[in-house]
Amino acid sequence: MIDNRTHYLNRFKASLKIDHTIKDGAADELSAHLEDKTRELEEQGLSREEAYQVAVQSLGSPELVAQQIYETHAQGTWKEAFFSALPHFLVALLFTSYYWQNAFALSLTLILTVGIAIYGWHRGKPIWLFPWLGYYLTPVVVTGILLLNLPQGWGWIAALVYIPLALFALIHIMRQTARRDWLYASLMLAPMPVIFSWFLSFGTGSEFLTSDVWMARLQEKAHWIVISFIGLAAATIAFIRLKPRRYKIMSLLLPPLVILVAVTWIGRGSIDMWGWVILLFSLCAFAIPVWMQARPEG
Repeated sequence: MIDNRTHYLNRFKASLKIDHTIKDGAADELSAHLEDKTRELEEQGLSREEAYQVAVQSLGSPELVAQQIYETHAQGTWKEAFFSALPHFLVALLFTSYYWQNAFALSLTLILTVGIAIYGWHRGKPIWLFPWLGYYLTPVVVTGILLLNLPQGWGWIAALVYIPLALFALIHIMRQTARRDWLYASLMLAPMPVIFSWFLSFGTGSEFLTSDVWMARLQEKAHWIVISFIGLAAATIAFIRLKPRRYKIMSLLLPPLVILVAVTWIGRGSIDMWGWVILLFSLCAFAIPVWMQARPEG
């Protein structure tokens, strides 16, 4: 019976997609509940094995119990939802007010983002942290785009140095994030394909280095950029507030993918080979955590 209980609890923990500290506590509570129910049935005259089987049947499958417990912990508060969406709103505000052209405003926003990301990382990684971490990785995004504009030959050399370092930083942060929930890794990376698609749609190479041309295109599309980041904010709020996991996944995946497809379709003629490689990398980095979480266990 001990082996059966261990198997039941292991299936329960494998199906429960929440923070490990909460998961361990929930497993301990479930084990204690099973033990209490088993003893109660034993007092009614059942054997130990029979009592355990009846107790398990009364609870249901471990997957069902895990789903019920997940939904009690999955829904964040409105405060958490708003603070999670706040970095998206800040980016939208920058483009609404045209402060994206102000170096002081951009620097202040970057410092604020880095400070909040570091604070949240060292304060137990609360759920609102992960969208901020996505913007914390913005320098990685910008560096990748700048590599596209190096003289021919130097781009390959820079890529050999940049890509391993960028992957190391990204994988380290993703692994730490995935310890909470793989979906949080995708929540963190949701801005990345959107930022890449917008930057690359404005042109690369000599067009990117021609600041007047690039800035004119950016200003022309500012209102669409605002709409895209407000869409990300709305999707983030939905992700935090929804309970069923399948709806969380839909709210997480669909908006960034729709934005990326729309932007790249409009600016497809401006994106060169390096641009498509980076877009594919950002899309995979964003979508793989959801696939990892959604795939069947075992």
